[in-house]
Amino acid sequence: MEANEVQLLSEAQQDVLLNMLLKLSTDEHKDGVTGKPLTRVYIGCDSVREKGTVNGKRAFFARYATVLIVHVDGSKGCRVFKHISRERDYDQVPGKPKLRMLNETAKSIMMYNQNWHLIDEFNPEIHLDINVNEVHGSSCAAKEAAGMVLGMTGLEAKLKPESWAASFGADGIVRGFHEREQQDAA
Repeated sequence: MEANEVQLLSEAQQDVLLNMLLKLSTDEHKDGVTGKPLTRVYIGCDSVREKGTVNGKRAFFARYATVLIVHVDGSKGCRVFKHISRERDYDQVPGKPKLRMLNETAKSIMMYNQNWHLIDEFNPEIHLDINVNEVHGSSCAAKEAAGMVLGMTGLEAKLKPESWAASFGADGIVRGFHEREQQDAA
């Protein structure tokens, strides 16, 4: 890890992830015919743009949620590991959020690269919250983002509508839906 690189999962989260994946890599959690793990790992990131101020001047920020989702045996629920950050958003045109989409992609790649040694046997997928349909603003980054993922991880990126880990998992975290559920349970 480089000196300026942020560790997306805390040591405690990494320990939980490691112990969980060690248990899931046993024979009882593998396909009886192929011997491959039934558990899958998905990574995604989503963001929302927010207004703020810097030195008394109006500025825009982006709140990012990067998730690593472990889907246990393909049918027994999941565990979501998350990292939330807030950074300046320098996109000039709000309807074409290219820089923000590329930042989401970079954060997903970082999550994969920091944890590949734990998750590689579980056929991981990287999901990008980018629509290939040119009617949507995020499409301005589709080719570059998919190329970044392929070049830096060797994995084919999943784009909308197949990118549920980013479009639903990370989206729910960045919009605070997980906090609302915790408050309702209390």
